[in-house]
Amino acid sequence: MQVVNKKWPLEKFLEVRKEVLASWPTGNDPLLNLDVAVENLKSIPPHKNFALKLMEAKNQKRTYLQPRAGVALLNEHIELMQHLEAAGADFLPATIDSYTRHNRYQEAEEGIKVSIREGRSLLNGFPAVNHGVAACKQVLDAVNVPLQARHGTPDGRLLAEITHAAGWTSNEGGGISYNLPYAKNISLADSIYYWQYCDRLVGYYEDHGIHINREPFGPLTGTLVPPSIAIAIGIIESLLAAEQGVKNITVGYGQCGNVIQDIAAIRVLRELTEDYLKKYGYEGMTITTVFHQWMGGFPQDEAKATGLISMASTVAALAGATKMITKTPYESIGVPTKEINAYGIRASKMVVSLLQDQKYPQTTKLKNEMKQIKKEVTSLLDEVYKLGNDDLAVGTIKAFEMGVIDVPFAPSKQNANKVLPARDNEGCVRILEFGNLGLNQEIREFHKAKLKERSKAEGRPITFQMTVDDIYAVSQGKLIGRPTQKK
Repeated sequence: MQVVNKKWPLEKFLEVRKEVLASWPTGNDPLLNLDVAVENLKSIPPHKNFALKLMEAKNQKRTYLQPRAGVALLNEHIELMQHLEAAGADFLPATIDSYTRHNRYQEAEEGIKVSIREGRSLLNGFPAVNHGVAACKQVLDAVNVPLQARHGTPDGRLLAEITHAAGWTSNEGGGISYNLPYAKNISLADSIYYWQYCDRLVGYYEDHGIHINREPFGPLTGTLVPPSIAIAIGIIESLLAAEQGVKNITVGYGQCGNVIQDIAAIRVLRELTEDYLKKYGYEGMTITTVFHQWMGGFPQDEAKATGLISMASTVAALAGATKMITKTPYESIGVPTKEINAYGIRASKMVVSLLQDQKYPQTTKLKNEMKQIKKEVTSLLDEVYKLGNDDLAVGTIKAFEMGVIDVPFAPSKQNANKVLPARDNEGCVRILEFGNLGLNQEIREFHKAKLKERSKAEGRPITFQMTVDDIYAVSQGKLIGRPTQKK
């Protein structure tokens, strides 16, 4: 499939839409008539509109909170959402189940039946496609804050149709960030095409005066992803979305652990996204940021896990992130209860409330890290545009084919998987193996020098063992995977 970065004509969108809606019975709902959906979305009060509430947070320079959560059955999901809202969540999710993420709606249907029989959720999320528009609308009607679909779906077209028509005014994901970390065999050309459709749907609603937020998934694999790689992908997905008419975008980043690097990354993410959108002629854009609390292995001890959550909250607030995705102290144990999810929200809220009027100052060290990240992101994006002869979609597909952009530890066959990260002596994520990454020699030398400092301090060579040690370090209560000192 030849995919180019060009806004879909309305006729093409409407033609493809017929196939999308015909792919599962809930797609035949009269509530999915676009005129009906537009009227429903126009009736949503401003305080329940995700895009408008994000604008409010940005204007007030506040960090709002959103948990992850979702269960199989409608009434239980509503009860879960109400519980999390009462705990202080500013935005609510519906984390979607794994069957739906892979368009296996029949198996999701079986999961609902078994969950009813067993009296508990046997799916790891809310199967919104199976429940349909009216049920999803019931969820929104039952709460007083905006709702977003959070999932991990390479082809989330029907899911987007149903949730937006129900009044959920945000959808997370993108053609790269919801493919490479989540799927093995789906081509990048296909997933970019699917997400062009999702973005064109949002663009259609924007054309009718309805603001809907789109959020690329920033953490990617959530395992030592160098900031420049995550940011470059977030900017690519933002540009692809803007071309289809999206106006409100939240770019994301997953906590890496070094406070200076994380604050630098969030600030660069917002600045460069705005710069690139302006550079390519996209006007009237609203860009916000989301900081994801630690996405790697968690300590099993509840107090230590709460400490990690609190540290993430501190960084998000000091960085000026618009939104933060919260975790729970039971992260390493299994699916959290609604009570422990609420505990995570309250702990996080306390920290961001205390730090509401404080921001990290522009120190020399912070400026230098921002400058370095900007240099790397620009280098990567320059290579992408060069490969595509200025067509971003074409260049992106070629860049991944050649490993010019490469996500560490992604399961996808579309990914070269030649890049290896490791921490430097201060805990910043650097690049140990570059593969074919589109970074010049000066940038490579910087990373090598930083890792050499750690190598010298630890008295060991720079090897893959550093990477392995760093992957497990946080769950063991450390940031850097130092070798055990012999007595």
